[in-house]
Amino acid sequence: MANQVRKKMIGWTIALAMPLLGGVIYYFILLALYLPSEDLFNFPVPRYAELIQENEIGKSYDWSAASEDKGIPFGYELVLKINGWKKGEREGASVIYTKGNKKIDLISSTKHLNILKAN
Repeated sequence: MANQVRKKMIGWTIALAMPLLGGVIYYFILLALYLPSEDLFNFPVPRYAELIQENEIGKSYDWSAASEDKGIPFGYELVLKINGWKKGEREGASVIYTKGNKKIDLISSTKHLNILKAN
C-alpha cells in the first residue's frame, strides 16, 4: 500500500512539474529570440530580423513574422511586457509602447518592422 501511495505522489509531482518546467524553458527561449537595442532605449528587437535601414529616429527591419493585419506575434508582445514596455494606443499598423518617459512607435507591416523613437 505504501508503494502505491509513493508511486501516486511521484506521478502527481511529475504531472505538476512538467508544465512549470515547460513554461520556464519557453520563457528563456523566448527571451533569447529578442535582443535589446541600445540606441532605441533597450527596446527588444527580434534577433533574426534583418536590418535594412537606420537613422537617428529609428530602424527598419525585414522580419517574416511581422504582419500588417495581425501585428506582432504573441511571443514578441510577451517579451515587450516582460521587459517593462507598456502597450499603448494603436492606430492602424502602429502601436506606441512606453517605459517610463521613453516612447517607441512600433509599426508592423507584411514582413516588415519599423521601430521608431516617438515624441
